[in-house]
Amino acid sequence: MADSAHPARGSLGRRLLFWDFPRASWRYDIVVALILLFIFATPREWFHDQPKASSVVLLSPLHGMNRAFVASDLLLNVPEAERPGRVSELLRKRTGKSWRVDRVEPIKDEAAGEIKGFIAYTTR
Repeated sequence: MADSAHPARGSLGRRLLFWDFPRASWRYDIVVALILLFIFATPREWFHDQPKASSVVLLSPLHGMNRAFVASDLLLNVPEAERPGRVSELLRKRTGKSWRVDRVEPIKDEAAGEIKGFIAYTTR
């Protein structure tokens, strides 16, 4: 008969799977340490769980007009005349509401000479 101080011996794999170690024993502490090591030492790339910035962000209103930031890759190949219509579609998909886009202005990095994004001025 097995004594309560000495749990029944089984295979190590089975005991690890069911975490069948008495609390405050050195085996229990080793399993907890391995779990914590896995949680904090595993690179995020292994799980493809990288945060992604939103490509359309609503900004606070300025002088009675709503504003939205639009990532450069969404409008870079769109002709300038078609950008308000495209932004209106993007905002409708993002918010579920219809937006009238009055104008779209590029945000330029003067030093690098490239467009970093766009600010769209809208009304609802």
